[in-house]
Amino acid sequence: MRQRVLTSSRLTGLHDALLATNGWPAAPGPAESTPPWPAIEANHRFNARLWREEDLARRTQVPAAEIVANKRAIDVLNQQRNDAVEAIDDLLHATLAESMHGAARQHSETPGMMIDRLSILALKCRAMRLEAHRAEAEGAHRARCREKLAILQGQRNDLAGCLDTLLEDCAAGRAWFRIYRQFKMYNDPATNPELRRR
Repeated sequence: MRQRVLTSSRLTGLHDALLATNGWPAAPGPAESTPPWPAIEANHRFNARLWREEDLARRTQVPAAEIVANKRAIDVLNQQRNDAVEAIDDLLHATLAESMHGAARQHSETPGMMIDRLSILALKCRAMRLEAHRAEAEGAHRARCREKLAILQGQRNDLAGCLDTLLEDCAAGRAWFRIYRQFKMYNDPATNPELRRR
């Protein structure tokens, strides 16, 4: 069997290393130049920036114009995030296409979609860990957050294992995946009637 393109342990290690890098996602973090790693880092960067904008968009004591700006930034970042997922899938599909040819079992979720979910779980784990150790929070709050963190970590481990299995099965010719295009219609004046009206 050919060498693995990526492993979940390497992937989750990169996610965590980027989140621990001072100044990231605004500043560059540890990265690899070999595909699909730049697309994986881009996806994680857009998810981290989305997380921040989503937090800001829920403020209630700021002018409405600030929330509008947050919502517009969310639209742009979500498009970039989806583009990165598709780029990951394009690269992995190209690498695995020969092995997947003739495979009987189709997997409904692509590796890029799973990698995107692992990125979001890394962000959730970090945020819940911070809450679980927030000194000014009540003990009951910290305890609830520790319980939630354990659940999130279990979910992350489960999904990471499923990603490894899918990639192994694709490389061995046991499974295949189709690249799914998101076609975010709301961002495109050609498909969003409200944008066309303007």
